[in-house]
Amino acid sequence: MSRPSAWSYLLLLLCLGAVGYAALTNQPVLLAGAALLIGVVTWSMGGAIRWLAVGVYAVGFVVSLTIPGKTTDVVELASALLMLGGLGFMTLREQGSTRELAWQRNTISALRAGSERLAEARDADAIIRAGINILDKLQVAPNMAFVAYRQGTPMILAARGAFEAFLERPIHPSDSDSRSVQADHWVAEEVLALLKKPQRRKYHVAAVYGRATTHLGVLILTRNDDVEFDEDETSVIASFARLLGAQLGQWNAIRELRDANDLTLRSLGAALERRDDDTGGHTTRVVRSSERLASRLGWAEDQVKALRWGAYLHDLGKLAIPDSVLHKRGPLDPAERQIIQTHTTVGYDMLQDLHFLPAETLDLVRYHHERWDGTGYPAGLRGQNIPDTARLFTIIDVYDALTNARPYKPAWTRDRALNEIRMQAGRQFDPQYVDAFMRMMAEQDDAHLVL
Repeated sequence: MSRPSAWSYLLLLLCLGAVGYAALTNQPVLLAGAALLIGVVTWSMGGAIRWLAVGVYAVGFVVSLTIPGKTTDVVELASALLMLGGLGFMTLREQGSTRELAWQRNTISALRAGSERLAEARDADAIIRAGINILDKLQVAPNMAFVAYRQGTPMILAARGAFEAFLERPIHPSDSDSRSVQADHWVAEEVLALLKKPQRRKYHVAAVYGRATTHLGVLILTRNDDVEFDEDETSVIASFARLLGAQLGQWNAIRELRDANDLTLRSLGAALERRDDDTGGHTTRVVRSSERLASRLGWAEDQVKALRWGAYLHDLGKLAIPDSVLHKRGPLDPAERQIIQTHTTVGYDMLQDLHFLPAETLDLVRYHHERWDGTGYPAGLRGQNIPDTARLFTIIDVYDALTNARPYKPAWTRDRALNEIRMQAGRQFDPQYVDAFMRMMAEQDDAHLVL
């Protein structure tokens, strides 16, 4: 609604003056024309002032009847009633049009802003919360809940209004009958029963589906009054449910693909270590420890994932190393050492066709034998020029190699290995990452003491 200008108020004052003059001088045509013009001016102002034209005309007509010697016939009275009726009808119609326009604008604005938030959401819970925020901005109902299934049990995962008291609450049948957990009708009944009757005088339920009609949940909206959900509102809710379902379905597809990728890479890492580590377990240990250290450093989820995948694949290039070199007992000669060092670049090259791998994963595979002082391989990178994933992982990898037996060395004690890591801070390893690693290991010791 645009703000009225000063000219609008000036015109309104002139019209009010014209109404008064017409009433006092018994000029019904001028009275009607001034009242109509007041109606035109006040339509843009909104609110109760739109009824000013009706009230002013009625008052003006009554005043005109009080003029001495004034007589009123049936035709004049009928004309006045028709005028009042016409003004009232136009005001009601304009109010309805304005409300509809405001609803459409609010809907477009909420869906535009909400679609952006849905696109930015990083997981299913964030998508659901963003979706409920959209409905909240649409103001279609004060109470709303999104119910989805977690491990086969319906739960309220997002809510507004009276439903907020029941967030994360499992929904179970109120009787002992066996029911399908995928039946929306009883789920909706049980969720509605959580509210008091005055909070659910009217309600609307909309199912949310993803790809291939996969059932993802149900939206439940209730009102505290007896106003039914009209066709426009239910249509918008249905459109929103489709938008939410599409976004959740896309996220689920990405998650399933990511899980499949993760499982594939983990299996590949486990198979690789059997060629290099007869005892097994190296990949599992370095992945777990790397993730713990990255979480301690506050790394984002995507960076932790890239680190994990790199840990699975870090020794992929050893597939190209001859057994005589890989399993040699005792020190390697210079030629053999040069051969073993090629595993970083060979592994990096082997992964080039896996386009879903992030750059941080490839960096780890290629550079996890670089050293902080620049004396590592294959590129002789120094300090901060070494990628983060490689700088972190090399600490974990070396510690695990030191504390476990290899064909060329027995296992070191934990204290001896930690002391070596500490001594290599600023030489082989990033000093800040070493500090974080030492604190993590100390906390692990404290936890063992408590147990």
